[in-house]
Amino acid sequence: MIRYALACEHDHEFEGWFGSSADFDAQAAKGQIDCPLCASKAVRKQIMAPAVAGAKKRGPAAEPGKAQMMMEAMGRIRRHVEANFDDVGDTFAREARAIHEGRAEDRGIYGQASPKEVRDLVEDGVPVAPLPPKPPAKTEIN
Repeated sequence: MIRYALACEHDHEFEGWFGSSADFDAQAAKGQIDCPLCASKAVRKQIMAPAVAGAKKRGPAAEPGKAQMMMEAMGRIRRHVEANFDDVGDTFAREARAIHEGRAEDRGIYGQASPKEVRDLVEDGVPVAPLPPKPPAKTEIN
């Protein structure tokens, strides 16, 4: 897998993971990559230093508040989806494809799909994204 730093035409920065450089090029050419903030499909790779493992000690840990802020943001996203989208359970792949092809009502959905089903949807240009995981219960936190 290759991680690319990406930016849209509005300079919103985000990252994406691809099986290869050719996968990025193919998806970008088909307009399958869009900015998560503004949905622009004019996305480009940014200059990025490679991540190389080494024996050096790592710098200080990330600021403590940032991890908590990310967990809260992911929780808000998940709660929004669960409150406003239809849970289609394990029929997600079939329903997402039907919506994409115009055979079903255009609406927000969420559910479960196998890794193969997700790969097939992405290869066919069906826009899908993983739902953030449920936050751990307070009893599960150290």
